[in-house]
Amino acid sequence: MTKKRGSLGRGLSAILGNNTIDIPADVKIDNTAITGKTHEIAIAEIATNPFQPRTEFDQEKLHELSLSIEQLGIIQPITVRKLKENKYQLISGERRFRASKLAGLTKLPAYVRVANDQEMLEMALVENIQRENLNPIEVALSYQRLIEEVKLTQEQCSERVGKNRTTVTNFLRLLKLPSEIQKGLSTGDISTGHARALISVKNTENQLNIFHDTIANGYSVREVEQIVKDFADTNYKRTSKTKTISTPNPLPFSQQKMVHDLSKTLDKEIELKRNKKGKGKLIIPFTNDEDLAKIFEFINK
Repeated sequence: MTKKRGSLGRGLSAILGNNTIDIPADVKIDNTAITGKTHEIAIAEIATNPFQPRTEFDQEKLHELSLSIEQLGIIQPITVRKLKENKYQLISGERRFRASKLAGLTKLPAYVRVANDQEMLEMALVENIQRENLNPIEVALSYQRLIEEVKLTQEQCSERVGKNRTTVTNFLRLLKLPSEIQKGLSTGDISTGHARALISVKNTENQLNIFHDTIANGYSVREVEQIVKDFADTNYKRTSKTKTISTPNPLPFSQQKMVHDLSKTLDKEIELKRNKKGKGKLIIPFTNDEDLAKIFEFINK
């Protein structure tokens, strides 16, 4: 009996399983992938990925990469999808894209792929997860988005990214930690081992107190594990003082999709920011008074 597979799975198999699939610039987009070579695409014609899982880019490392690109050029092509004539959108390779702009390049080698919005989200997530330079919270958030927004089980998620299910589960558990501890893990103030020890602390105040003292006093993972064990049934009093830090609040897929659709309509890179309470701002760039008038005309329709 033939095993049934969902259309999204078939899309990923077709897109991720063949590195030579692309679309020549003069071919109309449809559901057929055309085998060919990479294309030289003008940077000005490429928009960033609105579904990009990564929220932070190290500026110093971007500068280092741009210097390397100036000397050697782009070694690995970026991957884009075609939106319309002379208009493309990044699927993967945003670091190379940003560094190339810094290096003054005007064109980039690229694979042009067939992908709808949800396939694009999944490819961006999988591509980011498989990179070694993601911090643990970025990996955990990517797993969470694959499960929630692509509608996968933990087992299916582990299969998509080629990881053991236990590995996926352990990363997801990190998201149960308070935002301050998640931020500390993202910035390298504590290790994944420290964070896993803190997960077992039931009292949030105790978690934060141990976390701050760990940073201030340089506790090892074993020392934190012993503290957690010793104070399992009693309160832990913090001895150090640190400032409050917060984590970014990623947009849900539905809102990313709305921003993406509006960006396509206005032909602009629109930015939406919001906090956990729902407050935020929508940023629409314009180039001159005439451009601004067109935006108001669209809003008042």
